[in-house]
Amino acid sequence: MQTLTPLKEVVDIVNEEGGEILKLCYQCGTCTAVCPWNKVRSFIVRRIMHQGQLGLIDFEDEDVWLCATCNNCVKRCPRGVEIIDVMRALRRAVTELGIAKVPDSLRITIKNISGVGNPLGEPEDKRADWAKDLDVKLHTEGTEILYFPCCIPEYDPNVQRVAQATVNILKKAGVDFGILGNKANCCGESVRKAGDESVFERLAQNNISAFKETGVTKVVVSSPHCYHTLKNEYPKLGGNFEVIHFSQYLLELIKEGRISFEREVNKKVAYHDPCYLGRHNNIYDEPREVLKSIPGLELVELPYYRENSLCCGGGGGRIWMETKSGERFSDMRLEQALELGANVLAVACPYCMLNFDDSVLTLDKGDVIEIRSIAELVQQAL
Repeated sequence: MQTLTPLKEVVDIVNEEGGEILKLCYQCGTCTAVCPWNKVRSFIVRRIMHQGQLGLIDFEDEDVWLCATCNNCVKRCPRGVEIIDVMRALRRAVTELGIAKVPDSLRITIKNISGVGNPLGEPEDKRADWAKDLDVKLHTEGTEILYFPCCIPEYDPNVQRVAQATVNILKKAGVDFGILGNKANCCGESVRKAGDESVFERLAQNNISAFKETGVTKVVVSSPHCYHTLKNEYPKLGGNFEVIHFSQYLLELIKEGRISFEREVNKKVAYHDPCYLGRHNNIYDEPREVLKSIPGLELVELPYYRENSLCCGGGGGRIWMETKSGERFSDMRLEQALELGANVLAVACPYCMLNFDDSVLTLDKGDVIEIRSIAELVQQAL
């Protein structure tokens, strides 16, 4: 029988993370009703919230690690309870107090990020290898733009195409940009959502120092997770930079006439709204406007789109955790795209790309649909 653990230290951590707002929760069940997990299993968010109010949490329960931080519950909560912060606080209690076990795959990933600055555990001096044949300079004082790709497009061979397409577009548009190369490390977003606050702060301070040292003022990112962290969380640690997601910057380049299209992309494309671009940061229109501007491309909307978009399942550190067959949101999303007759599922997030690429393989749908970043589709039309 599982037992609930009353710990003053846990209550202190929850309160430090803004847990006092828990007192506003009146167990209406809205959070549970809108949680994507309840499409595939029973996940009672309000039960965890109630336990949090009492300071009695079953830390051995896997529910503590299920939250993908999609923000659907927060957007719907009638009392404004920041449920994601509560879940992050509970995970932080596990990490800092050692009162339960961190899932093995997540523990190994955090160890990699802490040790070598990236989740794949690859050598730090290989961070810029993806760009070695692209003639990309390092950012120095006076460079207009820092391109910050995210660890996944830098290290994962299957996703490097995102960063490479982005670089090709920036060069085509004549943008003065550079990268940090080996001076960069993981932004720390997933680490923080997984509860390791100390590692997050160290990663953030390292990046902030590197940005300041190389004269960075404006950052263009490929990942909504990097966008959210650099824009909304780094300023509290002294990192104040202009941060733009690449889909936003693409639209600027198109409107300014710095890139123009010469080829048609005759594809039926469904666009998936990433949680950290959409619900977390209210960026919905720019990716769609970019896609609509591509000649020959037919854009169709998935069920549950924009504010109601179905999470791919990769947030909150879950991109590094195992998800059982039959419980994968990305499989459901891919099926929705197929039902629309789409032959491309367009993404604006490396985590989404990882999950959807995996779904294409596991569902054996590679002959009927492909996963493409917005950058790749734009590059195809240049």
